Amino acid sequence: MKKTKAIPGETPDAVRLDAIDRKLLGALSADATLSYAELAERLHLSAPALHERVKRLRRDGVIKATVAVLDGVKVGRPLLTFVHVDTTSWAVTRQLLALQAFPEVEEIHTVTGESAMLLKVRTADTRGLEHLLERIHAMEGFKGTRSYIALSTYLERGPSAEEASGAT
Repeated sequence: MKKTKAIPGETPDAVRLDAIDRKLLGALSADATLSYAELAERLHLSAPALHERVKRLRRDGVIKATVAVLDGVKVGRPLLTFVHVDTTSWAVTRQLLALQAFPEVEEIHTVTGESAMLLKVRTADTRGLEHLLERIHAMEGFKGTRSYIALSTYLERGPSAEEASGAT
């Protein structure tokens, strides 16, 4: 769908989604392996109509990718850690985007507050975490880190397609 004039309370880059789009996104986010035929049946659409909706949602950037969500423990990286990174300037923060080359780094966010960046990392053990932190500490313009090891994860998901912020 086309982006339309901003609506108060709506994110400027938000794409207008109707109820069928939201149901489709909900079904795909729960199980992306469903066939177009299965999805079409669930949503009471023809398979070609459903396929066109998926193509539009991909084109508009609503569906960014179809990926397999891996279990960190089963792939040998059970230690989930959130690392706050402090830098000396915004320019250094931008340079730290090079951290995306490290396979242990799953997410990189610039944030407000005491830290400049927040990293989500998974390592095999504390030794692997220490090695990653050593590589971060070796970067120019780096000031410090604070690490928070997750003991248990009860919920981990992406954004919901349900109605939010008045977007329709």
